[in-house]
Amino acid sequence: MSTDTVLEFGSENEPKLKKRILHPAACFFHLFFRVSALIVYLICGLTTAGFVSSFIIIILLLSADFWTVKNVTGRLLVGLRWWNKVDEDGKSTWIYEARNATTMKKYPVKPAESRIFWVSLIVCPLIWLFSLFGLIFGLNVKWLAVVIVALTLNCANLFGYIRCKFTSRKQIGSLATQYIGGQLFKSMSETNEDNPHS
Repeated sequence: MSTDTVLEFGSENEPKLKKRILHPAACFFHLFFRVSALIVYLICGLTTAGFVSSFIIIILLLSADFWTVKNVTGRLLVGLRWWNKVDEDGKSTWIYEARNATTMKKYPVKPAESRIFWVSLIVCPLIWLFSLFGLIFGLNVKWLAVVIVALTLNCANLFGYIRCKFTSRKQIGSLATQYIGGQLFKSMSETNEDNPHS
């Protein structure tokens, strides 16, 4: 009978890693489409690959990135969502949402996931912007359409999520003000009931 103890090195860190990233697939795809579009753009710009096929691949990757960030990873990683609603009159309304406090307690935003989300959301448009300046100053108009589409889609998501973030803070501040105002009114009315002649 063997009395050897098997030690699994590194297993003591596994619970911490699982707690740090709750949505590994969402984190992967949040980065995959953005980084893939940049890599394909850089490789095709440096090589003599066919422009039309490269253009189509990059646009498909950028579209997949836009849809994934807007509809999936924003909700899962940071609890924010933005969308457009058109009513029966044809009026377009932009809606910026954030998880409420109850849902936030049940499904908290993990700092590691939030960092992945925000850093990539800010850095990628900056890289595309530098690329735009490089194309303009290098007089290389061939790739200009790709970079403009990339900047438009990336900046639309960035703008939408920044609006969500600030809108949610205003809502939290408004709720806090309403709560405090209600408590003050309640305490003042209780004071008046206790001392009716003052």
